Amino acid sequence: MNADSLTSSRPPPHSADDARRAERARNNANKLSKRLIRETARAITDYNMIEDGDKIMVCLSGGKDSYALLDILQTLQKRAPIHFDLVAVNLDQKQPGFPAHVLPQYLDALGVPYHIENQDTYSIVTRVLAEGKTMCSLCSRLRRGILYRVAEELGATKIALGHHRDDILGTFFLNLFYGGRMKAMPPKLQSDNGKHIVIRPLAYVPEKDLIAYAEHKQFPIIPCNLCGSQENLKRKEVTRMIAEWDRHFPGRSWNVFGALSRVVPSHLMDRELFNFMNLQVDGEPDADGDIAFDTEDFEMPGISTGDADAPVDGLPDAIEAQRRRVVAANGAGDPPKLRVASSPGE
Repeated sequence: MNADSLTSSRPPPHSADDARRAERARNNANKLSKRLIRETARAITDYNMIEDGDKIMVCLSGGKDSYALLDILQTLQKRAPIHFDLVAVNLDQKQPGFPAHVLPQYLDALGVPYHIENQDTYSIVTRVLAEGKTMCSLCSRLRRGILYRVAEELGATKIALGHHRDDILGTFFLNLFYGGRMKAMPPKLQSDNGKHIVIRPLAYVPEKDLIAYAEHKQFPIIPCNLCGSQENLKRKEVTRMIAEWDRHFPGRSWNVFGALSRVVPSHLMDRELFNFMNLQVDGEPDADGDIAFDTEDFEMPGISTGDADAPVDGLPDAIEAQRRRVVAANGAGDPPKLRVASSPGE
């Protein structure tokens, strides 16, 4: 065998690097998938979102969040020890340029039961609102009423929405900064018409994980700005603030998120939540009582990796540990209702 044939049979110098990168990408995708399934199952369990015999109406908009929600719920449906049914529902609001074929094709290939509701709310909104006005609020109200009706017609016992951790945090800060009240998106609630239970199974999932998951799964994303309405600038500002925190102060947003489930009414100022008017001393010491004369100290925002010389790529593990502590504290000790068995190969 001559030197030329030896040279031609060797793999290109960069092929080994490509193989390592591909393997790393596969491992990361597998970890991401398992994390999303685990945290969704945890939220469902903590708030008893899904019960045996439920029929879950999954609202599918064509965005990354609702695609991920349906995908993860399908996985949990196969692994959970209880039985529940899924039906995907999309509301075609007749926005100009809406690709009406995308979702039916995707859902047919997936084999999931679905219903497409056709309602021209776009024409109603454009007729009622002056040109240039933000359509989101009115459009949302119309959409909500239609979906409630569809849920009743389909016999759905729960309505599942794709809101995630960052949506919940963003709503909390919008209410705090602009509404003057402490209010967020609950993971589970009764609808305003009193007829439905609405659930948000992705409550513990950060948006960045959903972005990565959508890219990995190659969901056929439908743009959310087809109506031409201006984006909510206040929400955009809050979203940017949370993203900055995650970059510069890892763990801060998870601490705020955890605080939503650890409220101390006696240390706030809402007279409806705590009876300040009739507060009397009872002579009993309280370990959680107010230390009125002391200054409370807090660590700097962020998380120590435990090793000052640790490489930067060790930081996500510390953030993950903090995230786990936050969500594990929410409902710790409750008996699990939705344990998920790992699939082969995971």
